[in-house]
Amino acid sequence: MSPEYIKQDFESAIVKHFSFKARLRSFLYGNGGGKEQGPLRDPEQCGLGQWIAERWQGDYKHVPEMRELDALHRLIHQQANRLMDLHLAGRRDEALTGFGEVQTLADRIQHLLQTMEAKLRTAQA
Repeated sequence: MSPEYIKQDFESAIVKHFSFKARLRSFLYGNGGGKEQGPLRDPEQCGLGQWIAERWQGDYKHVPEMRELDALHRLIHQQANRLMDLHLAGRRDEALTGFGEVQTLADRIQHLLQTMEAKLRTAQA
């Protein structure tokens, strides 16, 4: 794997991660309706979740941070489920307030992805 390949691969993971956050925020603000909740609720249907599963079995199986990334990713989906359920129960303000917890987890995931990318690129240089 070239450093450029690694850079592009991790950029795609971060885009998938941002997309999840944007879709969740949209849902909580009432712009998502009830359509296609699966990728928000299920870490295995989520684009980043699929990226993690594929890489953990393949190119990055030797990377110790993959376990932490998977755990954080599953945790952010647990939080998303909780907030979506609050929203659907009519407790929208509470759901929106809870988005801060999701943002904190999201920041940790992004930082971990950047750390992993830097380590892998340095190892390939």
